[in-house]
Amino acid sequence: MTLTENRTTGQSTSAPDNRRLRNVVLASLLGTTVEWYDFFLYATAASVVFKDVFYPDTSAFVGTMLAFATFAVGFVMRPVGGMIFGHIGDRIGRKRTLALTMVTMGAATALMGVLPSYAQVGVAAPILLLVLRIVQGFALGGEWAGAVLLAVEHSPARRRGLFGSIPQIGLAVGLALGTLVFAGLQTVFGDAAFESYGWRIAFLISIVLVVIGFVVRLRVEETPEFAEVDRLAKKSSAPLKDVALPPHTRNTILGLFARWGEGAAFNTWGVFAITYATGTLDMPDVPVLVSVGIAATVMAVLLPFAGILVDRHGPRRVYLTGIAAYGLLVYPAFALFDTANLVWFTVGLVVVFGVVHAWFYGAQGTLFASLFPTEVRYTGLSVVYQFSGIWASGLTPLILTALLGAANGSPWLACAYLVTTSVISVVATALIKRSDTYL
Repeated sequence: MTLTENRTTGQSTSAPDNRRLRNVVLASLLGTTVEWYDFFLYATAASVVFKDVFYPDTSAFVGTMLAFATFAVGFVMRPVGGMIFGHIGDRIGRKRTLALTMVTMGAATALMGVLPSYAQVGVAAPILLLVLRIVQGFALGGEWAGAVLLAVEHSPARRRGLFGSIPQIGLAVGLALGTLVFAGLQTVFGDAAFESYGWRIAFLISIVLVVIGFVVRLRVEETPEFAEVDRLAKKSSAPLKDVALPPHTRNTILGLFARWGEGAAFNTWGVFAITYATGTLDMPDVPVLVSVGIAATVMAVLLPFAGILVDRHGPRRVYLTGIAAYGLLVYPAFALFDTANLVWFTVGLVVVFGVVHAWFYGAQGTLFASLFPTEVRYTGLSVVYQFSGIWASGLTPLILTALLGAANGSPWLACAYLVTTSVISVVATALIKRSDTYL
């Protein structure tokens, strides 16, 4: 049986095909793990150490805001990377584009690990940090869409949802790895040594991870769907223009708003919650980081089950119900956080981040891949995910920190914002039109 017949009928594959699929899963999972470890390692460092290392002459509030502002810049650059790498990916293929994004990201992260501090070089330190954060954002702009397509476009027809959830596992594992590495280093070195040099080890570890991920990705084949487009000479000459014009305009716009809730949720539970717990609630750093790591690990375990649900019920239904559950649980989650009790804090994170986020995040890749045909899919997926990331993801910690300050430390105004993002995403997801068999 040919590969095309396998994808159409969903019947069992041959041994070579099974090996190919294992390589695809490994390349997709390892690649996104490394990329998200690198990208969100900055978020953890911004919450714990960067305000002291790079912005020492400011108040704790201002230092945190400046660290998160640099964090947000990475998201502003992601659409630029998405447009450029999306164009490359739709023109020369998924495989080579993903190898390029990984090397770029790894170099920027490793260089962060050897940056001089503000005490050593003054204002040049935060400027250099900003430049490297820009490079990180640029590289990640082309990563997510390519990793999703590497998995989905290789998948058997009846397992698209499961394969589409694999790259999402990399995000959860990358976040868990980053927070747990930070917690471990802080425990081993102690506060003074950790702030002086211990945190840098977490960034330098990226070199080893990138080498492993790069080698694995070079072994994977180009996706069958792109190979078919290439064979038939159907590649778009201007994929970004095509994504913005009919018949794709509606789904592009709806996709941007559908992702708002997911981006806000992730950066609330995975980033802002650390600052809220350690700053506002005065909880100790290491146990809070461990709690986030535990919740992210639970998410990683549950994501394949979300992919199975997608194969049974469709990505739109799974994503919509999960986003609605997130909105309903925002206030209860912060009520648990406000006990300032580590056990209840962890319980809250495991429920909203480990369980509920896995519910809809496992459906996201397959849902957004369904919005566009193969010849513009890399670009379309990048536009939806990365442009929405500016307001949905990058600005969330800033917005929540500002709302927290406006409410004199009370989280309920911030909660109202998060519930609003859920409502917007539910409505947008419900309005997405069926475009092909992915839905």
